[in-house]
Amino acid sequence: MKHKINTVARACAIAIGFSSIALSGTAFGQSGDINDKVDKLEQQVEQLRAQIQALRQQAAAQPPAPIAAPAAASIATAGASPVERKDGKGMTFLTRGGEVSFYANLDLSIDDMTKGLHGMTANGASPVGRTGWMPDISSNISYIGIRGFQTLGALPANFVYQLETQIDVSATSGTNGSNSNTSDVVKGGLTSRNSFIGFSSPAWGAVKIGKTDAPYKISTNVMNAFAGMIGDYGAIMGNTGGDNRVEFATRLDHAIWYESPDMGGLSINALISPGQNRAYDDSNLASGEADCTGGNIPGSGALPVACNDGSFGSAYSVSAGYTTGGLYVTGAYELHRAVNRTSDLPTFDPRDVANEWAAKVGAQYRLPTGTTLSAIFEKMDREVPEALAYQNERSRTGYWLAASQSIAADDSVHFGWAHANRAQGDPGQHNTPGGLGSDNAANLFTLAWKHQLDTNLSFYFDMAETANHSSAHYDLGAGGRGVTTDCHDASNPDTSGFDPNGGAPHCWAGGKLEGVSVGLRYTL
Repeated sequence: MKHKINTVARACAIAIGFSSIALSGTAFGQSGDINDKVDKLEQQVEQLRAQIQALRQQAAAQPPAPIAAPAAASIATAGASPVERKDGKGMTFLTRGGEVSFYANLDLSIDDMTKGLHGMTANGASPVGRTGWMPDISSNISYIGIRGFQTLGALPANFVYQLETQIDVSATSGTNGSNSNTSDVVKGGLTSRNSFIGFSSPAWGAVKIGKTDAPYKISTNVMNAFAGMIGDYGAIMGNTGGDNRVEFATRLDHAIWYESPDMGGLSINALISPGQNRAYDDSNLASGEADCTGGNIPGSGALPVACNDGSFGSAYSVSAGYTTGGLYVTGAYELHRAVNRTSDLPTFDPRDVANEWAAKVGAQYRLPTGTTLSAIFEKMDREVPEALAYQNERSRTGYWLAASQSIAADDSVHFGWAHANRAQGDPGQHNTPGGLGSDNAANLFTLAWKHQLDTNLSFYFDMAETANHSSAHYDLGAGGRGVTTDCHDASNPDTSGFDPNGGAPHCWAGGKLEGVSVGLRYTL
C-alpha cells in the first residue's frame, strides 16, 4: 500500500514538472489561452491529491502486512538433494535408493499393587517389608528405534537394518536388579532391543543377523492384549519358574534368522542362536556378552559366582502361522540346550544341567461383531534325570483364553485368563516343602479398557490378579513392564540389624498378587 502511495506522488511530481515545461514553452512561443490551461492542470493536481488521500485512508484501515520469514536453510550439501519426507502418517524419509524411518512406543502408567503375603508365616517368621499395597510409576515397554532399507541396484534384494533401544522414561537407566533377577545389562543402552542388519526380498523373504524377539514369542503376540501392562500373559505363558523372567518369551542375542514371505496366507520363521559358551555346563558368560544367558549375572541372588541360574547354550526357535479371513492359527517350538540350574539344589548337583523346550499352538478369530477370541495351549519340559524329578518345576502345561470387544469407534474392553497346571515337581520355597505332588498351579485374571484419544495416543485402565496355589509363586507384571511384583519379601543389606531373615530375601509361595493401573501410550 505504501508503494502505491509513493507511485501516485511521483506521478504528481512528474505531471507538475511537465506542466511547468508546457507553460514555459507557451510563454516564449506562440500565444494561447494560458488561463484555461492553468485551470485544467489545477484540476488534475486536485484529482491526484484526492487519490493519494483515499489510498492513505485505505492503508490505515488495513492491518500491517506480516514480515516475510527468511527462507528455510537447505540441509543438502553441495551436489546432494535435500532430505525429503515420504507422504504418510509416519516419520519416514527418502534416501538414495531407499528409506529410513523413525518409530517409538512410549508407555507410562500409575499403578497400585500388592504382593498378597499378609498373614503368612514359616518357621516362626513372617515376610518383611511392605508386602501390601504400594503405588508406583512404571515405564513399561517404552522404546525408540530407526529402521530402513537400501536398494542394491541389479541385485534382487534390499539391504535392511534396524537399531532399537529401550527408554526408561520414569527411571534412570542402569543395571537391572531385583530380589529374583539381577542383570548387568543396561536396558536403556544403545541398541538394547531388537537390532539387526540383513537382506530382504518379496520373492524369497529375509535373512537377518543380530538380536530379536524369538519366533516362539512373536507367534502369539497378537493374542496378548495386555502387553507391557500388569496382567501381561507372560506372568504364566512361557514362564517356567514363576519369577519375573519369561524363559520362553524372550529376546535372543547373537542370532541369525529367516523370515519367509507370505505364501498364500502361510508364513514361517526360524532362528538359531549359537551358545558361544566355552564351559561344558554353560556356567561361563557367553563370548561377547555382558550377562549370563537367561538373564542373571554371575553370583546373582547371593549364589556362587557362576552362570548357574538358567544359563543355556545354543537356542533354536521356529514358528509357522496361517491366516485366512478372520482366522489366524499358529504353532511354535523352542529349544534351549544344556540349561544350568544347579543353584536350584543346595548341593549344586552337576546333573541339574538339562535341555529345556516349549511348544504351543494358538488360534485367534475375529468376528464381524467386533469380537476377537484367542486361545493358546502350551507344554514346557525340562529333561532332567528321574532322580531329580522331585524338584522339576519347569515341566508343565498351561493355557490362555482371551476375548476382546469393540464397544465404540475408539473404545474396547479386554479379558484374559491364563492357567498354569501343576508342574512335575517343586524345589521348595521358604514356606513350602517342595517335592512331587506339590500344588504349584496358578491362575491369572486380567481385565482392561482402552480408549484411543487420536491416531497415536491411547489411554488404558486395567486390573489383574495372580492367584497362586499353596506352592506356586507366579509373578504379576512379568513380560516387559518396568515394575514387577514377585514372591520375594524385602531384604535388609545391613546385616548388623535385627532382620529375622538375616538380610536375605525369601520367596513366599501362595501369594495372591493384585494390581490396578492407569496408563498413557504413544506410538509413532
